[in-house]
Amino acid sequence: MTTTKPNLKRHSSIMIDGPDRAPARAMLRATGLTDDDFKRPLIGVANTWIEVMPCNFHLRRLAAKVKEGIRAAGGTPIEFNTIAVSDGISMGTEGMKASLVSREVIADSIELVARGHSFDALIILAGCDKTIPAAVMAVARLDLPAVILYGGSILPGVFKGKDVTIQEVFEAVGAHAAGKMSDADLLALEKVACPGAGACGGQFTANTMATAIEALGIAPMGSGSVPAMDPHKDRVAFDAGKLVMDVLQRDLKPSAIITRNAIENAIATIAATGGSTNGVLHFLAIAKEAGVALDIDDFDRISTATPLLADLKPGGAYVAKDLYLAGGIALVTQRLLDAKLLHRDEMTVTGRTIGEEAAAAKEAPGQVVLRPLTDPIKPTGGLVILKGNLAPEGCVVKVAGHERMVHRGPARVFNREEDAFAAVRARRIQPGDVVVIRYEGPKGGPGMREMLGVTAALVGEGLGDSVALITDGRFSGATRGLMAGHIAPEAAVGGPIAALQDGDIVILDIAKRRLDAELSDDQIKARLRSWKAPKPNYTTGVMAKYAKLVSSASQGAVTS
Repeated sequence: MTTTKPNLKRHSSIMIDGPDRAPARAMLRATGLTDDDFKRPLIGVANTWIEVMPCNFHLRRLAAKVKEGIRAAGGTPIEFNTIAVSDGISMGTEGMKASLVSREVIADSIELVARGHSFDALIILAGCDKTIPAAVMAVARLDLPAVILYGGSILPGVFKGKDVTIQEVFEAVGAHAAGKMSDADLLALEKVACPGAGACGGQFTANTMATAIEALGIAPMGSGSVPAMDPHKDRVAFDAGKLVMDVLQRDLKPSAIITRNAIENAIATIAATGGSTNGVLHFLAIAKEAGVALDIDDFDRISTATPLLADLKPGGAYVAKDLYLAGGIALVTQRLLDAKLLHRDEMTVTGRTIGEEAAAAKEAPGQVVLRPLTDPIKPTGGLVILKGNLAPEGCVVKVAGHERMVHRGPARVFNREEDAFAAVRARRIQPGDVVVIRYEGPKGGPGMREMLGVTAALVGEGLGDSVALITDGRFSGATRGLMAGHIAPEAAVGGPIAALQDGDIVILDIAKRRLDAELSDDQIKARLRSWKAPKPNYTTGVMAKYAKLVSSASQGAVTS
């Protein structure tokens, strides 16, 4: 009995095989490819390397190891690059508007290069937080055999004997403005907070998404937890290169992995680890690209059923390196498996189910980063969806520590982030206030800026426990405190938040899942009748194009 070998060059043969493809081969020979290379499957290696940020700075090195793994397993790697935008560096500036837009551009560029060059499979190296969802969105569109590799977390810095991350630097800006930190200490903290390459070290957006994509199954279990500069990371990259060839051999496509149940597994890990609110936005987008039905209310349902177990920054005490040493992302999934909160039969790129991967997790003796099920930090997860007369389509709150469950106070309304930040620095925000930042949504910004500069400054000034903030923009994964983001509909399209005025009383009620102004429907409608949409901030270029195409945050802020 004979068995037919699978055709591993289903796509590339169209581009490089046969006499009529001699011109294509001639050009590829100029890049160093040989006759032997043409006989092998062509594997696209999408690298989000960029020199402007530590998150992706080391990906050149890892890409070289990935390519070694591909060659060792019988493939021909072809590397290409995408753009990336650093949230941490652009935060608080006009440049931050480019961040969410970059998610679409990265996904588009990966899709275009893969379609344009007929790759047989794809491996994507991701680092900073928008590159991870963009990678998943791209493979969902292409449905080629694919693997995603997260570059890993930065190691913590040490300041005055304590581990610190970029979160502490942002909060120090507020402390400095309030006279609570000296120039010398601020500079000293700045110099040690980011000691090398890797993405932000807490359970901020990058590590949140890295956790989630392993639970989703599109990244190999155990790969993301390894820190960026850990000596073992090179081996992880080499193995990922070999794995993509195995995935191609099995013809395992993203459509078989990115299912409704797999997305629910990913959301559960976000809830269990106190992950970033950006996970809501990104998984709504991923689901749309994958053709999977998902609603913003699904996040609240899953989070309510999931205990908060990880004591990770920004709400907790530990950093990503500590979770790695405790047992990694696999240990998170094992907790969910034990709690019967994991859809255990979902397939992953390794060829094992997520249940098999979770069962194999090894817990470090005496670790304190991930709580046992019998002693959760909170009985419910970190994501809460609020609705009400200010957010008919919903908004997102992260409740990952001991935040207030109710806040009632007067609105302090700002039409852009810079004005709010100036008010915080000038100490014009008072305890009890509700800071409102609007016209920062997907269309209004455009680009839905994160507000870490403002939220961290409030914490640094000592107002984190007495002030609330609401916005149609986003929050960084490093944000903590009572903050409601992604308010939809946004102000720029005439959402109710556009009707708020200084002094209006705003109520956030977490238990009741409500965000309301003490205004009647008739009052809101009357104000909106005299409302006029502001002139767009951009009239040409990518930002203008994005503003015209982007959907509501409640739908993932996708372009279509």
